[in-house]
Amino acid sequence: MAPFAAVITGLFWLSVLGVAAGGLRRAALWRTGRTAPVRWRDLLAAPKRYFVDLHRVVARDPYIARTHIATAGAAVAAMALVAVNYGLALYSPALDLAIALAALIMLGGVGFVWHRRRTPPARLSRGMWDRLPWMLGALALGLLLLGGIPTPLLSGAAGLATVALLAVGAWELTAGMARGGPMKHAFAGLLHLAFHPRPERFGRTSAGQRAALRPLALGGEPGAERLGAGQPSAFAWNQLLSFDACVQCGKCEAACPAYAAGQPLNPKKLIQDLVTGMAGAATQPIVPGLIAPDSLWACTTCRACVHECPMLIEHVDAVIDMRRQQTLEHGAAPGKAPAVLDNLRETASAGGFDLSARFHWAADLVVAQIQPGKSVDVLLIVGEGAFGMRYQRSLRALVKAMQAGGVDFAVLGVLETDTGDVARRLGDEATFQTLAHRLIRTLSALTFDRIVTADPHILHSLRNEYPALGGHYRVLHHTSLLSALFKAGRLRVKLADPPRALTYHDPCYLARYNGETEAPRELLRHLGFPIKEMMRHGLNGRCCGGGGGAALTDIPGKQRIPDLRIQDARDAGAETVAVACPNCTVMLEGVVGPRPDVRDIAELVADALEP
Repeated sequence: MAPFAAVITGLFWLSVLGVAAGGLRRAALWRTGRTAPVRWRDLLAAPKRYFVDLHRVVARDPYIARTHIATAGAAVAAMALVAVNYGLALYSPALDLAIALAALIMLGGVGFVWHRRRTPPARLSRGMWDRLPWMLGALALGLLLLGGIPTPLLSGAAGLATVALLAVGAWELTAGMARGGPMKHAFAGLLHLAFHPRPERFGRTSAGQRAALRPLALGGEPGAERLGAGQPSAFAWNQLLSFDACVQCGKCEAACPAYAAGQPLNPKKLIQDLVTGMAGAATQPIVPGLIAPDSLWACTTCRACVHECPMLIEHVDAVIDMRRQQTLEHGAAPGKAPAVLDNLRETASAGGFDLSARFHWAADLVVAQIQPGKSVDVLLIVGEGAFGMRYQRSLRALVKAMQAGGVDFAVLGVLETDTGDVARRLGDEATFQTLAHRLIRTLSALTFDRIVTADPHILHSLRNEYPALGGHYRVLHHTSLLSALFKAGRLRVKLADPPRALTYHDPCYLARYNGETEAPRELLRHLGFPIKEMMRHGLNGRCCGGGGGAALTDIPGKQRIPDLRIQDARDAGAETVAVACPNCTVMLEGVVGPRPDVRDIAELVADALEP
C-alpha cells in the first residue's frame, strides 16, 4: 500500500512542479508586453467571474455548458481531492471514493467531448485539439482506477496502468500547457479572468461603458511613445495573457460578418496569429509579417466576436490597437479612409462639407438652432447623415414626431461638428481627440438637459467615450425618446392597416454596444406591426457592414455584408426592414435587386401620426 501511494504522491508533486514551470514559461511570454496595472485582489473575484460571467456566455450552448461543467468541474474537484489525499499523504479510503466519483463524472463529460469531436463544426480548431478527448480520458480513467480500486489491489499491471494513465494526463496539463497545447487555455483563462484588461466588464457599469475605447496618450504624456500596437510586445501584458486564453472554439469566427462575407478576416485566426507572434516574434512587426493588412481593415467593430467569446477576449480592442499603429505611424488606412480623415481634420466633416449645409434639410421646418444662454430640454445632434438626401427624410420624420409630441428641442446647426467616431475606429486617435475636444467646448457653452440622436455611433461616442475626455452628457437614442412619448400618451397614431410583414434590424452600436433592443420594438408594437424576427436579432444581430469605417476601407470579399443581412430579412418573410441608424439605412438600401423596403422607425412613426 505505502509504496504505490508514495508513487502517486511523488507524481502529484512532480506535476505541481510541471505546472509551475509551464506557468512561468507562459508568464515570461506575457511579460514581453508593456506594463499594465496589476490588481492582485481581483484574484479573489476569479471564481465568481468563472462561474457567473463566463458560464453566462457558455450557457448559450447547452450541450457545451453541460460538457464543460462535467469535464472541467469534475476534473478540478478530482485534482483538489488528490492534492489533499495524496499531496498531504493522508491516503484516506473515503477520499479515494470521492476521487472515483469525481472521475466518473469527468469521464462522462469526456464522452461528450469525444462525441463533439467525431463530427465537429467547421469552426472548431483541429490538430492537437483532436487529441484532447484522449488525453482527458486517460486522466479521468487513471483517477477512476486510483480512487475506485482498493490500493492493495493496485499492483503489477493494474498499478502500472494507473500510473501510466495519470502520467499521460499530467503531461498534457504540464508540458503540453507550457508548449502551447490545448490546456494552456485553462491556466491562462483563469488568470485572464482575474487580470482582465477590461475589469469594468465584471462590474455594474453599463453595456456602453464596458465597450468604450480608452484614450491613447498623445503629445508627450507618459506612454505616448507607443502609438498603438505594431508588434506583439506593444500590447499590454494582460492583453497577451488574454490571447493565450483562447480556446479556439471558433464562435467568434461563426459570428463575424466579415468572415461570413468571405473577407480576409477570421477573428480566431487573428488571435492565434498574435499568440504565435508573442511566442516567437514578440518584437517583430505584426503587419504584414503575422497579419495581412486587409484582415485589420475588414473589421466592422461590431463586437459580435466579443459577444460570443466564452473566454471574454476583447478582439475589437486588439484590432483598434493595431489600426492605431498603422494609421498614426504609417498613414496606412486604405480605400477612401485617408480622404475622409483629411476632411475631418480640415473641415470637421467626413464629406468635407461646409458646416452651414448641415442645417439645409430643415430650412422649411420650424426648427430652432440652439443659442448660448437659452435653455432647451433636448439638443438634437443629427450627425453626418444630415448631408445626405436619403437620411434627411428620416430626420424630417423625426422632427415631425418630436413636434407632435410637444418636445422642446433645438439643433446645433452650423455649430455641429463631427464627433470623431469614424476617425477613432480607423485608428486615428489624434483626430478623434481633436474633434472631441472641439465639440465638448461647443457643448459646454450651451444649456440643455439631454441630447437625442438618431445615430447610434454618435450616441456611443457622446455617452460612453467622451466622459474620459471631460464630456459628460445624458444621451438618448431617438427610438428611446419616441417610445417614452408613446408611453406618456403624447403621440397619437393610426395603427397599420393592414399590417405589413416587417422585421427590425438591430444596429450593432445600439444593441451590442449599448444594450438597447426593446425600445425600437416597443415603438413598432405601438404602431401595430407584428415583428417577424430574423434568425440573428437583438444582441445576436448581424452587422450591416457599415461600422468601424468598413464602408470606407471597402475590403473585397465573396459577398457584401449588407447582402447577407437583406437575405436574413428575406428568409424571415419581411416586406419591410425597420432600421434605426443612418449607416444601416445606407448599407441596406444599397443592396441591388429585389429586396424589402428599408425604413427608419422615425419615418414609420411620422407616417402613422394622426392629423
